[in-house]
Amino acid sequence: MTTETNLVEFQNTTNEELYLKEEETFEWTKQWYPVAVVEFLDSTRPHAIQLLGKELVLWRDGSNKWSCFADVCPHRLAPLSQGRIESDGTLLCAYHAWRFDGQGNCLSIPQSKDQQTEAKHCLNPKSSAVAYPTQERQGLLWVWAEAGKQAHQESQLRSPRLIPELELESDRVVKLPWNIRDLPYGWDFFMENVADPAHVPVAHHGLMGSRYEDAKYYDMPSLKEISTQEGFAFAITPTPENLIEAVHDFQPPCHMRIFATYKDGGKLILALYAIPTRLGWCRHIGRQVLVKSETGKTPKGLAFFALPMPTWLNHVLASLFLHQDLVFLHYQEKTLARLEQKDWLEAVYTPNPQDKMVITFRQWFKFRAGGKIPWDVGCNVQPLGESNKKQLFDVWETHTKDCLACQNGLKKINRLQVLGYIGAIFCLVVGIVIDARAVALNVQNISPFKVIPPNGFWLAMAGAIILVTMSYLLKKLSRLFYTYEFEHSRNN
Repeated sequence: MTTETNLVEFQNTTNEELYLKEEETFEWTKQWYPVAVVEFLDSTRPHAIQLLGKELVLWRDGSNKWSCFADVCPHRLAPLSQGRIESDGTLLCAYHAWRFDGQGNCLSIPQSKDQQTEAKHCLNPKSSAVAYPTQERQGLLWVWAEAGKQAHQESQLRSPRLIPELELESDRVVKLPWNIRDLPYGWDFFMENVADPAHVPVAHHGLMGSRYEDAKYYDMPSLKEISTQEGFAFAITPTPENLIEAVHDFQPPCHMRIFATYKDGGKLILALYAIPTRLGWCRHIGRQVLVKSETGKTPKGLAFFALPMPTWLNHVLASLFLHQDLVFLHYQEKTLARLEQKDWLEAVYTPNPQDKMVITFRQWFKFRAGGKIPWDVGCNVQPLGESNKKQLFDVWETHTKDCLACQNGLKKINRLQVLGYIGAIFCLVVGIVIDARAVALNVQNISPFKVIPPNGFWLAMAGAIILVTMSYLLKKLSRLFYTYEFEHSRNN
């Protein structure tokens, strides 16, 4: 039987298997989602975020605990994300100065007639902000997607999708920085993309292989039975000579764990999260975790991102990777939306076994998770995302403005840039003075036109050129904090 026949049978039987073996439907709101990296949040102000179309606000109270509320003040529905965190650790609505504690309780209504009336109004449940369960684990801030007393109880019964290696206290574990980015395509297209290793050497040509040499045949056998709650996993075979295994493991609702085990015992883990924020958008949070071999050898890691570098540099260089398949995914989503009346398998042609995991994901999504994300009733249902390429490649709005590490990095670059230009001007002035002095000393004995500037002049000019060049390069680097446009036609 041919490979193509096997794949057709896989496609046809997957529908039946997914539909009949388990009738339970995945509950999107009864889950933990990582919504932010704690170290990148500015704790002095509130932060607006979105989750499943819900408008939420994150803020840190006086006990250094992060809270998550619906982004509306119960008084007149003004956004609390436009408020302030006061010195007493309360969240103040900047419209009428109502204050809230970390549990959402209203503590102050300044316009009340007297203290007794204020206390009475504060005790009314309608004065409280809507609070969502939160927890900090592995450097991430996790939010449960339902609010209320029952939601708080249910949230205690489920653990977030953590990275086991980060729980180990071992010098063999190398923890590379977290990265975070809002992407202009949906959660399902992110997951489809990272379930598809075949695109890597092609879409990421030059960073992760060659589109001409490394787009090769392989199979993807299933490793575990498909489950509504636990997802599924597929391996890659044959694996490269230096690997024991290479596995993609989808763990609902938002985690794709990709790992490779080397023959010397080392491991490369790509821990990738995708959070459904709003229609046509998702938030990606991810990091590399490297496990050294028993002899202490560190695996190579993903491209150059495993090299020692400041966190902000890791973040801005991530655009070089993320933007290589961004446009594909944005327009794939728009195309599928136009073909809404068709089943996904009918809309695509997938004759190769490299698509097995993508097919399984789409079928899991359809039969186990309702086929669509249950966006909040107030979520914008207008046409998907942005079509303008300049908007698609925006970095400031999708990352920098909310990342403390990158804001601090940008400030340092801008300072160095200014200092570079000031230093260049100083060197130029010093050079001119040295040259003028040399001319003055020699003018009585030698014609000025024959005076050769002294070494000090040339050193000063060289310093000016070096500093101007450095400032120019820093200016180019600073642009990566704002936008990075990419064209595959120019990626040779």
